[in-house]
Amino acid sequence: MEQAPNDLMGYDRAITLFSPDGRLLQVEYARKTVSQGSAALALVGKESVVFVADKKMPEAGLGLIVADSIEKIFKVEDNVAAAISGMIADGRMLVEKAQVEAQQHRMTYSEQVDMLLMIKKVSADMQAFTQYGGARPYGVSLLFGGMRNGAPTLFMLEPSGIFFQFKAVAIGANSSEINKALEEGYKDAMDTDTLIKLAIKSLKTGGVKLHPDRFEIAVVNTSGFKKLSKDEIAGYL
Repeated sequence: MEQAPNDLMGYDRAITLFSPDGRLLQVEYARKTVSQGSAALALVGKESVVFVADKKMPEAGLGLIVADSIEKIFKVEDNVAAAISGMIADGRMLVEKAQVEAQQHRMTYSEQVDMLLMIKKVSADMQAFTQYGGARPYGVSLLFGGMRNGAPTLFMLEPSGIFFQFKAVAIGANSSEINKALEEGYKDAMDTDTLIKLAIKSLKTGGVKLHPDRFEIAVVNTSGFKKLSKDEIAGYL
């Protein structure tokens, strides 16, 4: 029998308290926060991982925010990038942890960090905030993608700390509709241009308005990390 909302009152006061039906309500609230953030997605191709993020900027001529000051896609290492959706400040903190982990690995071993090892460190930090009192879960989901053992690879982390490997996935607002479009259009071994076009088409399916100021697009391949310029983005739109 499903519990009425009033029956769950009090079980969301502390992260360490399970509800009678085995739920951590604070974690569910964190997932809800992610679903209200603007969308970000990533796709794996035959030679690259493509990231596309909606910065949810107003159309040209509206607002006084400098578009380039808003970032949702970050370089972690030459071979790894990350995109975030949800509470941007939480996401930046976790990306900085990943960057420090990558730098420490390079300083210690004189090589690029293994992406999976770095993700496990970040996910452990996220999981700890679902376990101890006096803190709240991170209100953000992250996409980590790049080259691992010479192959394009993509992982998605949830606020609970769990992570999965994907060929293509969207997080944030309208992610269900965007993921349906990705599932219909995605094929293995697509080239970079085709991945970018599919990502933009999928975002449009999710109701995102297409404007160069509103988007960030980045590519990670064997040559490293590259963000597309506004003119390059306009060409795809």
